[in-house]
Amino acid sequence: MMTMTMEMQYNNNNNGYGLEEEYMIQEDEWDRDLLLDPAWEKQQRKTFTAWCNSHLRKAGTQIENIEEDFRNGLKLMLLLEVISGERLPKPDRGKMRFHKIANVNKALDYITSKGVKLVSIGAEEIVDGNVKMTLGMIWTIILRFAIQDISVEETSAKEGLLLWCQRKTAPYRNVNVQNFHCSWKDGLAFCALIHRHRPDLIDYAKLNKDDHLGNLNLALEIAEKHLDIPKMLDPEDIINTPKPDERAIMTYVSCFYHAFAGAEQAETAANRICKVLGVNQENEKLMEEYERLASELLEWIRRTTPWLEKRTPENTMDAMRRKLEDFRDYRRVHKPPKVQEKCQLEISFNTLQTKLHISHRPAFMPSEGKMVSDIAAAWQGLDQAEKGYEEWLLSEIRRLERVEHLAEKFRQKAATHESWAQGKDQQLTLKDYESASLTEVRALLRKHEAFESDLAAHQDRVEQIAAIAQELNELDYHAAAVINGRCQSICDLWDQLGTLTQKRREALERTEKLLETIDQLFLEFAKRSAPFNNWMEGAMEDLQDMFMVHSVEEVQNLISAHDQFKSTLPEADSERQAILSIYNEVQKITQSYGISSKLTNIYCDITPTIINQKWEKVKKLVPQRDGSLHEEMSRQHANERFRRQFAAQANAIGPWIQTRMEEIARSSVDLGGTLEDQMTQLKQYEHDIINYKPNIDRLEGDHQLIQESLIFDNKHTNYTMEHIRVGWELLLTTIARTINEIETQILTRDAKGISQQQLNEFRSSFTHFDRINQTKL
Repeated sequence: MMTMTMEMQYNNNNNGYGLEEEYMIQEDEWDRDLLLDPAWEKQQRKTFTAWCNSHLRKAGTQIENIEEDFRNGLKLMLLLEVISGERLPKPDRGKMRFHKIANVNKALDYITSKGVKLVSIGAEEIVDGNVKMTLGMIWTIILRFAIQDISVEETSAKEGLLLWCQRKTAPYRNVNVQNFHCSWKDGLAFCALIHRHRPDLIDYAKLNKDDHLGNLNLALEIAEKHLDIPKMLDPEDIINTPKPDERAIMTYVSCFYHAFAGAEQAETAANRICKVLGVNQENEKLMEEYERLASELLEWIRRTTPWLEKRTPENTMDAMRRKLEDFRDYRRVHKPPKVQEKCQLEISFNTLQTKLHISHRPAFMPSEGKMVSDIAAAWQGLDQAEKGYEEWLLSEIRRLERVEHLAEKFRQKAATHESWAQGKDQQLTLKDYESASLTEVRALLRKHEAFESDLAAHQDRVEQIAAIAQELNELDYHAAAVINGRCQSICDLWDQLGTLTQKRREALERTEKLLETIDQLFLEFAKRSAPFNNWMEGAMEDLQDMFMVHSVEEVQNLISAHDQFKSTLPEADSERQAILSIYNEVQKITQSYGISSKLTNIYCDITPTIINQKWEKVKKLVPQRDGSLHEEMSRQHANERFRRQFAAQANAIGPWIQTRMEEIARSSVDLGGTLEDQMTQLKQYEHDIINYKPNIDRLEGDHQLIQESLIFDNKHTNYTMEHIRVGWELLLTTIARTINEIETQILTRDAKGISQQQLNEFRSSFTHFDRINQTKL
């Protein structure tokens, strides 16, 4: 109900102007100031964890480690559903990283949909357990759902909460709330807030202002016991920290505000009438300020526009550059303040209209010619004149630079080309191919092909050089003769290189055919040996690859794959012998035709020796892999036995605990028998529970075996050891509390002389009015 009220208040107050924008500006300032140090991080961890658990306990769960328990996004989505009362999209139940990122993104998208701007907070950081980002995200949630909608008079969020604290603690001596850090270190401010609303809980006059630790412990204990506000702060940390963490203090103080806010509504309504006259006077001042700023801004625009529209060309580059510098000075110095004034004017206008609308006053209508639309139209004219003036300046400068730019461009391209072409004619006339082997000839041919590609690539530069020379002639460049002579030399050398290139290609191709027969055998060997060598290397990698499995089925799949691999070994051996026969054929040809035996295969470095060595290693690794897989199969069978053993007990213990809880609950509201009968029944329940403890201990032992075996999942049960522990502790607490309540009722009945029928009638009435079902008298 509190959350729905906060949401309605937010929707009513936020009309699109002012509140949300002001809230986000404040948050940006807090982010810059609050760079976490270890002390603040510790305080935020405790406070934010307690705050989250105060809501998560409504859903029957909690968190222990704030950066770990939100990593999969499930509890984060549950937290948002509890505090908002709304349903989020269905979460992904997978355990992969992308499932966790998807869940966190659903939570972040929901926060964004509530008008909150998430600055530098991404799902990946939350999933990776980034402490700062996780704390920042929880702080954003606290701001949005616990602090943002706090409104006191004309202030909201942080300022509203601070003003509320100041108003409530003003009458108390030794209390001066100025901030959310040092003002709370002595504990008196917390005690004052409690005494102001619940004077029956604290005797403020007896507090010692020098006993900081005692005051803090007193306030935190009373708040937890009587106000249902969990202990979110550590008194020792607050005292020992020079400046306590502001976010932690704000979070804890906001719980006081929401606990006492209902009692303040009547007081707030009484103060609103007194503010109407002050608001009207403030609105009048805003109207006058708008008129003055609008007049000054319009006058500046009228003075500046003619200067931008004056476009007299200059004859020299220096003169044009001075104009450009004046324009840049206008952009850099004169215009930015006016841009700020225009934005501030629009913000003031919107703020004023919002204030008038909230106050149910007529909208503000500025003087003729000073509307926001008039200012925008004048500013648009200024921008158009500015754009035209800038384009004209740049066009004139480009026009004056054109000729010198072309001349410099010609010199750079000509120098680059001449440097590349130097010595190329000598290289093309070499006859190095006459004493080369086939491998060397083919290498020379590939090198020549690369040169031909390089030559073709330079064709475009030669054409550009000729085109630039032509354009400089058309522009009547003063050194056109020098440009033309240099261009002619480049073109002549280009034609010569083309002729020499063709002749060298023909000579290389003739030489290549003389050695091609032997090379074909080398090529065939390379084509077949390389894949076979890769296969053997891949096989060795697979046979030595570590495997991580978590079930018998996964091990069985690996064994099946390994058996399939072994079935391919005979075929692989046949391929090996065929490859080696190719190399033997090469040896026969070299011996038969007297070819140098020093010829090497340039297509690969693989030799018959290498192939035989790797083949032997593959055959050696196969039985080793067999042994490893069978060992892993045995281990997985053992793990499966542990899972089933744990699941069998957990699936029995979990329902047993739930059944006992339901029996105790029915007993606490059963009016059919006497209190003594109920006490006897409860004692029997307690006896059964105590006798059931060995089952829990045995389950703990099985859980220890599972942990030691590094087993992380169990498909045979939905119960975890943590579920059983929590359920068992809750069962013990519930039976003890229920027995204590029945004993108290018996004592009350005997002391007051109430009959059994009267007591039953009273208990029946109490049960009817016990809306939160606490079953406590």
